[in-house]
Amino acid sequence: MKDQGASFLLAVQFLTRLPVPARDIYSPRRMAASVGYYPIVGMLVGGASAIVFAAADTFFPQPLAVVIAIAAGLLLTGAFHEDGLADTFDGVGGGSTRDKALDIMRDSRLGTYGTLALIIALAVKAGALISLSPTNVIAALIAGHGLSRLSSVLVIATSRYVRDEGAGKPVADGVSAFSLAVALGTGALILAVWCVLHIPMVLAWAVAGLVIGHVLMRLFFERKLGGYTGDTLGAVQQASEIGFYLGLAACA
Repeated sequence: MKDQGASFLLAVQFLTRLPVPARDIYSPRRMAASVGYYPIVGMLVGGASAIVFAAADTFFPQPLAVVIAIAAGLLLTGAFHEDGLADTFDGVGGGSTRDKALDIMRDSRLGTYGTLALIIALAVKAGALISLSPTNVIAALIAGHGLSRLSSVLVIATSRYVRDEGAGKPVADGVSAFSLAVALGTGALILAVWCVLHIPMVLAWAVAGLVIGHVLMRLFFERKLGGYTGDTLGAVQQASEIGFYLGLAACA
């Protein structure tokens, strides 16, 4: 139990900017196990964003409240996943070969492809959420953040890490059965709660959008890279989250 608590704290430390006292509990084994808690951390990020939205929505028009909520999520995570999205588009879009793409993705400078990807991603997120009712925005933020982190975990479980070192190295050997079960169980819990509190058919559209986002992003980078990197995990999370919101917007 102590190891699992430590792994959860490492997941929070890795995926957010929250001041977690996890320095003395790090080990490669615990870090690898932390993957199972990514969806829970996603729910925490989404929950915090939802609280910010609910507060802002009492004072401002909904479009502005949505933008403030998205900004809160960016601050909470340090734009961790958005950075991965931008690097993925810069590398895959600008690299003529696998090695060149990986070199570009390692470069801290932001290129044209990455800039455009970020602008479009944030605009689509905001536009999709603005089209929803306030109650559904809150539900969408919590579920979308949680399920999109599960989407990233599934990449780790079904693909291979292509770098010798990097942010994804601790999970280069894949996901343990227990960690995958924890992640999948969290995803199942999100779906079950949604079905109790909201219309299941709407959820079906949202999950379909998430799956499409997951598949399209993987097709985009795996054909060139032959696997995943830490950056592409962020890109999958972003594409899946956007797909989830678009599915909800299609039913609005």
